[in-house]
Amino acid sequence: MAKVLVLGAGISGHTAAAFLKKKLGRNHEVVVVSPTAYYQWIPSNIWVGVGKMTIDQVRFKLKPVYDRWKIDFKQARATAIFPEGDVNSVKPYVSIEYTDESRRGETENVDYDYLVNATGPKLNFAATQGLGPGQFTHSVCSCDHAVATWEALKVCFTRMEKGEKLKFLIGTGHPGATCQGAAFEYALNVAHQIKERKLQDMAEITWISNEYELGDFGMGGAFISRGGYVTPTKVFSESIFAEYGIRWIKRAGVMKVEEGVAHYETLDGAMKTASFDFAMLIPAFAGVGLKGYNKAGEDITSQLFAPSGFMKVDADYSGKAFEDWSVEDWPSVYQSPVYGNIFATGIAFAPPHQISKPMKSPNGTLITPAPPRTGMPSGVIGKIVALNIIERIKTGKPEFKHKASMGKMGAACIVSAGFGMLKGNAATMTVYPIVPNWEKYPQWGRDINYTVGEAGLAGHWLKLFLHYMFIHKAKGYPFWWLIPE
Repeated sequence: MAKVLVLGAGISGHTAAAFLKKKLGRNHEVVVVSPTAYYQWIPSNIWVGVGKMTIDQVRFKLKPVYDRWKIDFKQARATAIFPEGDVNSVKPYVSIEYTDESRRGETENVDYDYLVNATGPKLNFAATQGLGPGQFTHSVCSCDHAVATWEALKVCFTRMEKGEKLKFLIGTGHPGATCQGAAFEYALNVAHQIKERKLQDMAEITWISNEYELGDFGMGGAFISRGGYVTPTKVFSESIFAEYGIRWIKRAGVMKVEEGVAHYETLDGAMKTASFDFAMLIPAFAGVGLKGYNKAGEDITSQLFAPSGFMKVDADYSGKAFEDWSVEDWPSVYQSPVYGNIFATGIAFAPPHQISKPMKSPNGTLITPAPPRTGMPSGVIGKIVALNIIERIKTGKPEFKHKASMGKMGAACIVSAGFGMLKGNAATMTVYPIVPNWEKYPQWGRDINYTVGEAGLAGHWLKLFLHYMFIHKAKGYPFWWLIPE
């Protein structure tokens, strides 16, 4: 009997665990360790943050699902990996600390034959002074954050209804932040809600981002086919913001936030400020802080993880110049180069380099979006890692049949504004591949036949449909495995 340990139960980890158990059955053991009791469909936190969905519409408890699937679920936080075991254990194991109320603070060592690190990111609010919940800005990175953000937004609506003009600042809260798409979508939803209440004259909405141009989204932007023409995502994004009356500040790295004011540095080295009454700024991401130790108890964290805290996999981390990178530098099976039975999926793996060109200010500040690995790519990677582990367990063969490089993988993104079947709008964009391949597609970097963008109500319907479809899949309802990642 083989034992597969999955750390994390987000989109990537939950997907991996589901396929592992479905295909391995009762003859093998699957264990999931996650610090929270809930699965949450993160893309819909945007709607929670504007009051259009409740918290329980975007999350559900994991244990009942895992009990039904016969997966051993431990609500705990992984703290250290011992990939060689130690003097007391011949098997590799992970140290965990329980977070559920009944066992909070207890520790345990969980052994494994195969390990899937799907821990996702640490929301590194601390990297920007004054950023985040409990300080001076809000967040939609978790459903709990989104609920609190909606409460603050409601107060703003009341103030505007009483005749007070307010400033809204939405975007990225760190020079190296990613997830511009989530902030972009939230900005549009806030603008839509303000318009619905006929409060446009009482609100000034400003987008602030570390992108060199709007529509970069951490993937160097794209050229998209739209209405028979090839359009850069810069124009696509600017036109949508203009339609909603949103101003923008680009090439900006937020360095510090105080009450009502964000201090930021621009690529030309200028130090500026942006005032606000309400701010939702995405933080930098980092690894969750897992440590690694060999059999002798020596710290091998740097062998397992990049300086960012994300896990090294089958990628090229040689540090070559940005101009010299290739899509072949990107991982395809997400296997640790040090330990062949360890894999990292979704945001937990370390990208080999930026996708957007690294840009530094004269002060040496790197003001560039980090590569995105959320949503669709996370699910796909979780599935292919699971399938490769399954085949290795069943056949004993070392080769991997399933591969999913971001340089050979497409992704779809729907940025929706509004809610309901009759009111709403969405910008729908697909890109293929995610990491541009200038050798194969020298004109646009991507296949223009599959890199397209449109805006309209139909995209909004699709966004709603996908919400319910992916909740159905995550809950393991009938034929869940037929729904693509």
